[in-house]
Amino acid sequence: MALVLSNSGRLLLAGRALRAFSFGWLSVILALYLAGRGFSAAAIGAVFTATMVEDALLTLGLSAVAARVGPYRLMAFTAPLIVLGGVLLAVADRPWLLLAGAVLGTLSPNGQEAGPFAPMEQALLPGTVRSGPIVRAFGWYNVCSFLPAAAGAGASGAVLGAALHAGAAEAAVERAMLLGYAAAGLALTALYAALARRAPGAAASPAPLAAPGRFGLGASRGHVFQLAGLQAVDALAGGFIMQSLLAYWFHLRFGAGPEAIGGLFFFTNLLSALSLLVAARVAERIGLLNTMVLTHLPSNVLLLLVPFMPTFAGAAAMLMARHVLSQMDVPTRQAYTMALVDADERAATAGFTASARSLAAAAAPVFTGFALARAATGFPFFLAGGLKIVYDLALYFRFRNVKLP
Repeated sequence: MALVLSNSGRLLLAGRALRAFSFGWLSVILALYLAGRGFSAAAIGAVFTATMVEDALLTLGLSAVAARVGPYRLMAFTAPLIVLGGVLLAVADRPWLLLAGAVLGTLSPNGQEAGPFAPMEQALLPGTVRSGPIVRAFGWYNVCSFLPAAAGAGASGAVLGAALHAGAAEAAVERAMLLGYAAAGLALTALYAALARRAPGAAASPAPLAAPGRFGLGASRGHVFQLAGLQAVDALAGGFIMQSLLAYWFHLRFGAGPEAIGGLFFFTNLLSALSLLVAARVAERIGLLNTMVLTHLPSNVLLLLVPFMPTFAGAAAMLMARHVLSQMDVPTRQAYTMALVDADERAATAGFTASARSLAAAAAPVFTGFALARAATGFPFFLAGGLKIVYDLALYFRFRNVKLP
């Protein structure tokens, strides 16, 4: 059966795409810009940690009031933070203002997602499906993340590289690019405000968005807590190799410039996007949980091999091979989580698991920053790959006998 979404569903995908392009655009230059402004590798890692902690707490708090305020309104209220972050980073001269822009500005060090947008969208998306399997909706939802993020990273590297070849000052070009990021925040604010007008308040949500109980969770609380704990391990591992830190690692290890790094991230995100469509088809055949685990395990073995490559080309090829498989668990994980709980628990569940992932991932960048300050070692890759393998095995053996409704 073909997938058909409502108009609101299609607008959600459009917002996801614009946001992903902006985050991919930012990820190539963020660590390089902060380094150029005098931040050490350790300080950059600490900034990313603070950004992700703020993001997790904001997401958790907003998810708890989503039912009363309305998820569309929450997204419209949050989008201006993207504008704030881009403008502050571009114009501020003092380190504390740069830090405020990075922490308060809903930035994405990993080039994929930040803020409460994704949990709200994931709770709303099943209700916008008019026909077709929900896992395909999540597949396209993530395609609308990875493809634009790939385009954003590729465009960012190309623009910065071309400007430098033309003799422009790197800091000036990066400031202009940050203002472009802020402009995308204005467009997102307008889009979410339009959605909020079409569906004012919680009553217009396609499904009930909160259940009574602690954290808005009801009967499914035990499963959600366990799933969130396991996903936190996966996110902690991912925090060691987030895209902005990988950009810095390739720069330190191989002397790679912005064009090479932007091109690499374009292809990694492109491969991830293509794999997402395959993931939905595979899940329909072997199940959501099996797809999550059996594609994620081999990708983590490939991740462990990246730092052993002696050249930029070899390391880049290994990373791209990893991305053929590594994101196939994303739409299946989201669909599995939403299927595990009742409709009135979806927003709370999405917000709680997203916050757990963000808080766990926030612990990693500061340690990666210290490792990079000494040398571009393989330590972050070893920690990330090892922890992700532990997550895969624990997830399978804990939930293999849990029946979905």
